[in-house]
Amino acid sequence: MARPRQVASPPSKPVMVYDGDCRFCALWIRRWAQMTGEGVDYLPLQDPRVALLYPELPRERLETAVHFIDTGGAIYEGAEAVFRSLATNPSRRWWLRLYQGLPWAARASESGYRLVARHRSLFSWLTRIAWGQHVEQAGHFLVRRTFLAWLGAIYFIAFLSLRVQIGGLVGSHGILPAAELMAQARHALDASGTGLDRYRLLPTLCWFGASDGFLRFQCAAGATLALVLMAGVLPRVCLALLWLLYLSLVTVGGDFLAFQWDNLLLETGLLAIFFAPGQILPRPSLEKPPSRTALWLLRLLVFKLVFLSGVVKLASGDETWRGLTALTRHYETQPLPTWVAWYAQQLPRWFQASSCGVMFVIELAVPFLIFAPRRLRMAGGAALAMLQVLIGLTGNYTFFNGLTLGLCLLLCDDFLLARLLPRRLTALYSEPAMRSAAPPARWRRWRRRVIAPLAVVVVSISALQLLSPFGRLPSWTSPVVSVYRWLSPLRSVNSYGLFAVMTTERPEIIVEGSSDGRHWKEYAFRYKPGDPSRRPAFVEPHQPRLDWQMWFAALGNYRQNPWFVSFCFRLLEGSPEVLARLREDPFPDHPPQYLRARLYRYRFTSWAERKRTGAWWQREPKGEYLPPVSLEMFSPAPTEPRQGAEPRHAKR
Repeated sequence: MARPRQVASPPSKPVMVYDGDCRFCALWIRRWAQMTGEGVDYLPLQDPRVALLYPELPRERLETAVHFIDTGGAIYEGAEAVFRSLATNPSRRWWLRLYQGLPWAARASESGYRLVARHRSLFSWLTRIAWGQHVEQAGHFLVRRTFLAWLGAIYFIAFLSLRVQIGGLVGSHGILPAAELMAQARHALDASGTGLDRYRLLPTLCWFGASDGFLRFQCAAGATLALVLMAGVLPRVCLALLWLLYLSLVTVGGDFLAFQWDNLLLETGLLAIFFAPGQILPRPSLEKPPSRTALWLLRLLVFKLVFLSGVVKLASGDETWRGLTALTRHYETQPLPTWVAWYAQQLPRWFQASSCGVMFVIELAVPFLIFAPRRLRMAGGAALAMLQVLIGLTGNYTFFNGLTLGLCLLLCDDFLLARLLPRRLTALYSEPAMRSAAPPARWRRWRRRVIAPLAVVVVSISALQLLSPFGRLPSWTSPVVSVYRWLSPLRSVNSYGLFAVMTTERPEIIVEGSSDGRHWKEYAFRYKPGDPSRRPAFVEPHQPRLDWQMWFAALGNYRQNPWFVSFCFRLLEGSPEVLARLREDPFPDHPPQYLRARLYRYRFTSWAERKRTGAWWQREPKGEYLPPVSLEMFSPAPTEPRQGAEPRHAKR
């Protein structure tokens, strides 16, 4: 290697000389200055000091490439000058090591540098397209504060929504009593000798008690902690307790808390613990910079959530998705449509097909923009957010859309939020955002010992989940599969994919009761379709979990849904907690003697039908779902009615 040129008067601090008249150079010098901090002085070649101090540097060469002068007086130019400048930051020295250790890397770097130098105007334009006016590494103090407040609001909604219905779902007189689940689990795990591993296999605080009061206490505690998190107090502690409480309730919630957004909230909440600041009170001036590793793990979650949702639709082989006709069915067959869905259903087929194509672009292509430069990444985030808003307008998907919108916030940076949020808030975070991003030694230890192992596990399992829809996994993934299985009870590193197969018809279960076996009265649910003339309602972000489960139950039969038989048993008992989950009780004085369930096919009415009848739905009978049953048929447990004991007067 040739000996570098020297200057007669070496600087006391390394110096980088660049063309100050070049907009491209000026933009990227700002980023390099941020990464090197006080370690390098940056001088434009137009500065009179350059010619005075370093006459050895010809102006014509300075105009073609940046030059780096180290404290020994050695001169480097081009790509090597850039790498030596960045190497003054210990965390960036690996760039220079690659340059020096791999000849092909050095040649490629210099060739690339010369290409850019010869076409500065083009690359300046491309930089503005990809990065905007900010190529320097953005801060995420405002992003973190906004995201954690948003996540706190989602937790608050989730716990409060569950609080008002948990008694009827898993209370002592509910459909799937948590106390019975825990008693059965304790017996089975005691017999198998699992010891302390039972707390991993069934991770719930209900090991200490599953009374109605304790279930409600967990919901109330979660809602209270969510408010504390929104205030910015003890964020890491709050997030850890919120994750534990929600996991506890999801574990005993059975079918009623087995939705993908419940798992998404747990995964988001776990990663957020490592993204949150460690202070007790919200003091922006003392906050340490957010962990970029935790930030990128959360962004990876966004990618996984959206990309897998698109992949599973194609991997399932469903012809409605592949033929772009799925949306002609979706609006009326989704679990709880809103009244907007009725209007969406009336749109022409060409528009539905176009919308389906746009959806595939957003789910399969746009997620890759998450890993692109800032302006492209934020454009991708805007597209993902738009899709969530449209989904939320046409269907009641609980807090799922809000949680996904919160995750999309992580694709922004403080430069953008400073323009959108109130000045009073942004002023508090302006100073921390300008501080050097170099973390203190204690934070580096936390990152190395805690966040780095977490990242290895999450990235490995996420890679496995992203590969699995494409075919059989290679043998080398078996250790990752084992770790995934061991962690699966925690529901915190999950695979996603909604509506892999489009439902082309809408069966609905209509539950009826009778006091004499001849005259039947219909039970009205709060939100699911029943009376054809009742307008579909907006209920999100609340999730009426019984109404949701009725949609799933209608896709099968009662033997595949033991909870439904238990639900009927509670209606025959007249359980107040379960009846409170319904819109009205047709038997206010005493429970019915008999119960049955019939299946109907529902579809949205057309413009003409609605104008003529005023109805939003049209329904036609499909047959029997559950034959008439009575309390005497449920013995000893309400999981399966005894056969051959049909009520004497029952008419089907």
